[in-house]
Amino acid sequence: MPATMTRMTTTAKRVLRSAVARWALPPRMNALEWARKYRFLSSIEADRAGKYDPEVTPYLCWPGNPLEALDDPTVIEVCCQKSAQVAWTSGVLGNVLGKWIDLDPSPILGLFPKEGAAKEYMAEKFEPMVTATPRLRQAVDLRSRKAQQRMLFKRFRGGFLKLVGSNSPSSVKSSPIPRIFIEEPDDCNLNLRGQGDSIKLAKERTKTFRRSRVKIVIGGTPTVEGTSTIAAEMELSDKRVGMVPCHHCGEEHALSFDNLKCPEDPAAAHPIFGSKLPEKAYYVCPHCGGIWNDAEKRRNVRGGRWMATAPFNGIAGYFINELYSPFPGSTMPTLMENWLTALHHLAMGDESKLVAFTNSSKGEAYSFKGDQAKPEQLAERAKDYLPRMVPAGGLILVMGVDLQPDRLEVVIRAYGRGEESWLVLYERLYGQVALIQDDVWNQLDKLLFGKYRHARGFALGISAVSIDSGDGNTSDAAYKYVRSRQGRGVPHVMAIKGARSADAEIFRKPGPVLETNKKNTKAARYGVSVFQVGVGRAKDLLIGERGRVGLEGKGPGRFHVYKNVIADYFEQLLAEVKAPMRQKNGHVIRVWQKKVGKRNEALDCEVYALHASRAAKVHLMQERDWSILEARHSQSGLFDEPEAVEAPEPPAPTAAPVEPEEVDDDASSTEDVAPVPPPAVGDTDSPNLPPVRRRRYGTVSRGVEI
Repeated sequence: MPATMTRMTTTAKRVLRSAVARWALPPRMNALEWARKYRFLSSIEADRAGKYDPEVTPYLCWPGNPLEALDDPTVIEVCCQKSAQVAWTSGVLGNVLGKWIDLDPSPILGLFPKEGAAKEYMAEKFEPMVTATPRLRQAVDLRSRKAQQRMLFKRFRGGFLKLVGSNSPSSVKSSPIPRIFIEEPDDCNLNLRGQGDSIKLAKERTKTFRRSRVKIVIGGTPTVEGTSTIAAEMELSDKRVGMVPCHHCGEEHALSFDNLKCPEDPAAAHPIFGSKLPEKAYYVCPHCGGIWNDAEKRRNVRGGRWMATAPFNGIAGYFINELYSPFPGSTMPTLMENWLTALHHLAMGDESKLVAFTNSSKGEAYSFKGDQAKPEQLAERAKDYLPRMVPAGGLILVMGVDLQPDRLEVVIRAYGRGEESWLVLYERLYGQVALIQDDVWNQLDKLLFGKYRHARGFALGISAVSIDSGDGNTSDAAYKYVRSRQGRGVPHVMAIKGARSADAEIFRKPGPVLETNKKNTKAARYGVSVFQVGVGRAKDLLIGERGRVGLEGKGPGRFHVYKNVIADYFEQLLAEVKAPMRQKNGHVIRVWQKKVGKRNEALDCEVYALHASRAAKVHLMQERDWSILEARHSQSGLFDEPEAVEAPEPPAPTAAPVEPEEVDDDASSTEDVAPVPPPAVGDTDSPNLPPVRRRRYGTVSRGVEI
């Protein structure tokens, strides 16, 4: 055969082989098999660079492991509640991303708490993995400008990888994506600029894809019981635990810190450990009492398996704590030292180290011990009186209103001596709240301007109302309502927002507005004062440890509720927990946070009603003031009818109203709001006596007729 023909044949074979390799179907293998065959570790992401060995973390290779679950068409989501040092990010997330990019490409979204965390993952995990793994180097050209590669966006044949921070609404809510992974969900934004939970918004992007195509991976360390997102996700899963056999008796159990022990020496007097010897820590089999050292524990872990403890409903969940970890920083003496150190600091009054140990080593949500009441306890204590009826001790009525897109939530509460209070009404008014013309606002008028029968026969009207205006979607309607109802019979009609500071005072008068700055805020354009509510202190007072809600019996500060209140009132009232949160300055403080999956409108309404009571100066009234007020009510109400009355029509504007420009509601502050409305008219010696109708010089002033 001529040489030219031989060269052509060789070239043709090479082209054919290249075409076959390019267009051949990818090999069928799961992520674990892909990692064994193709994955390499770089010196940046691991202590020992080179070929990836899944057996280093054997719990990621057990039957039913997360990588196998992701290839199961019946599994939509894999979630893991984990401690630190268990190789989740590298051993699970890294391997599944590598397999998807190489063999099963598609669009992939990665959600991180902050954009900075996404950049760190890209620089310290993903790019080193691509660089070290030949199969991925061929698929992802990290330097190509033509492929539109950016810091947080990497394109590859058949798809792309996009990393976003949970505080970016446009990124979280953009185009549909079938595959999503979420890192550290407990740190993600659960109220994305008023648009909802960022994790739920991300999951919404998978709805246009068929079920078998959707894959969601969520892994993270839990934080505080009740507020932990990953703990809430695990409750929906089949809750798989790692069963490890004992080399003494052969019985299996899930590794637990309850079985981590250390000997004691009565002669020892360590300043932190006392008589305990953490350097000699050991593990005890709960079945036979056999003792394990670290080497025996690692051997036993190799023979473990995953076992589901709850029904499967499309979500495979995994609990992994640091006792399963094979790494040098997770030996039993080290874990025991950390545990004893945390307990020592707790005894000294510092709970933060025990919180960190519980989260990062035990892989459990921390439960703060307190005196907060339980919903069922409050329901049992409910009083036997009717709604809309003011009990004997109540002498001043206040109202708190929370705005939701489809309803108004309203609390009317009666206050008496010593700030003892009684719930008079908890009501939900449904309608299009953003439209001031909607009938829902007329329904609110009937409650606000109505009269309520007192147990002693007279009628009471509302003295103060605080109306939420913090939601940018409904604030226009709130401002219009407040502006048109001020001076129409209720002494204090206030638009409110929560103060930014966690220790702000519950009630504080707004400062004056300079005329030159009057158009800087939406509220100012409507001519409305905005009161900043110290919600943190209000919640401390109501539901904190030894708060009013938990007090029993009668007397000052007692907080009463009538029987047959709306079913979820007590659940909503206790829907928040005071838990640590890192501030922008790096400090960690305890602030009130909503429990995952709970609604808290009832609590918000009660906070607003408390704010209204401070505007009415209930907290400043002395026994003399209450006695005078009680006497006036007793004399004035003989002929009053308690039926709700229609609110008076607001006065016609003298000039055409100016529609406000779109501005940020958060711009409101105590420096740029209008002066406080005038206080209630009453006895000069009494801080809050309601307006009284008196005959003077042939005129009759507004109020309750005597």
